[in-house]
Amino acid sequence: MLITKETDYALRILRSLSEGGSFTVGELTEKEQLPREFAYKILKKLEKAGMVQIIRGAKGGCFLDCDLDEVSLFDVIHSIETKTKISACMDPGYDCNWRKENNATCMIHGRLKMVQAAVDGELKSWSLNHVLHGLPLSQEESILN
Repeated sequence: MLITKETDYALRILRSLSEGGSFTVGELTEKEQLPREFAYKILKKLEKAGMVQIIRGAKGGCFLDCDLDEVSLFDVIHSIETKTKISACMDPGYDCNWRKENNATCMIHGRLKMVQAAVDGELKSWSLNHVLHGLPLSQEESILN
């Protein structure tokens, strides 16, 4: 799993929309320094995930359509990225040649499943409000920063 530029751009779009009001794609790209060709594609993914609403027309625009405390970093990544696992062997239906050849359970796969669960849990613990506005998760986080 890698947070790509597309997810980074999605977070920037959500940051602007979290200020309230409606923004055109042009306003968002200018404000957040985003390539225009990606912005609409990203907005469509965010709309499909129920995070933003897009209204077309002369008085249209984009606006936030979710509670920032209810949507996590995990949710954003999964709405934007096609590959969300740390290893291909985590994907459902992955055809592992090693397991076939050795007719055994792969210890590495088992450990990576544990790592994946930990990463997913951490990403789920970060609400968009925390990510976009720098709200500390806990006292420990405040100390670390």
